[in-house]
Amino acid sequence: MLKILPILRHPNPLLRQRAKEVDLKVLTEKIFQDLAEDMIATMWQADGVGLAAPQIGQGLRLIIVASGKQAATLINPVIIYKSFRKEVMEEGCLSVPGLFGPVKRSKTIRYRAYTREGKKVSFKAEGLTARIIQHELDHLNGVLFIDRAKWIASVGTSAEL
Repeated sequence: MLKILPILRHPNPLLRQRAKEVDLKVLTEKIFQDLAEDMIATMWQADGVGLAAPQIGQGLRLIIVASGKQAATLINPVIIYKSFRKEVMEEGCLSVPGLFGPVKRSKTIRYRAYTREGKKVSFKAEGLTARIIQHELDHLNGVLFIDRAKWIASVGTSAEL
């Protein structure tokens, strides 16, 4: 049965820790598969487009990325290429509710990861998908979008960082 997991909120110190690599031997274990399924359910329930394991208190290099009505599970993801071309877009975060800010990120990336079945994959991502992956990988390194935004805003306010 799927569980909706509590999402940690800034300034919880667990959000600032670097996540550890997932031991690929555990991928087939029910507890790991259930965690991935629960993360997907949690992301959809929260109207998110991505979720990283540290956001639910798990210090693992595991992210969920929405792609349309599907969700991809990326294990031990690594960006292997970032385009020189960047774009600035407004970002928010389930762990920093009510705040938004412009963040500059690479427009195109190439990344490597493992699937839930343990298959090593490599893909190119562009636009919003590239942005989501970069944002979620930041979580794996203890970085929040508010660390990268030039300014942040909430309802009708803004503040220089």
